[in-house]
Amino acid sequence: MPAFESAEGTPGFLQLARSMRNGSDIANFSELRLTAHSDTLDLAVLNGPALLVDVPRDSNITADVMESLHIPKGVRRVLFRTLNTDRKLMWKKEFDSSYVGFMEDGAQWLIDNTDIQLVGVDYLSVGAYEECIPAHLVFLDKREVILVEALNLEHVATGIYTLHCLPLRLRGAEGSPARCILIK
Repeated sequence: MPAFESAEGTPGFLQLARSMRNGSDIANFSELRLTAHSDTLDLAVLNGPALLVDVPRDSNITADVMESLHIPKGVRRVLFRTLNTDRKLMWKKEFDSSYVGFMEDGAQWLIDNTDIQLVGVDYLSVGAYEECIPAHLVFLDKREVILVEALNLEHVATGIYTLHCLPLRLRGAEGSPARCILIK
């Protein structure tokens, strides 16, 4: 799995630090290392109806792209499938800075014109590489939007699904892996 700005992929994010088989006299002990970011999240936002949309394949997610998607008012959760899925970027070891993501104006358009509370994307960051921090700040500033990154949307048709996104409860952590599933 790729890691942000790394050619080596995710370095041992889960490893067995001590094992009874290898001489630990108490128990098995695992270590989990995180590179994502989250805090206390509203589970009501992480679970419920979600719209999966296909983003035009020739662009990052700009204000014009957002407008062209015609996302209905009242939709609270949207998953954005992009060229990242077609290029199978989540299956590559090396980070690819040419991934598709939100530009600052696309994030601002979403905040100003929709009721969306959860954004899901198909690569490591919701923000396009060249505007990564500005896009994130728009989502997290006035109206916090939950960002779910690194989704596998490869074999799923566009449409409405029930989303269940269940992050590990890690008090005080900057990140948490989550199991996200769609049910038709």
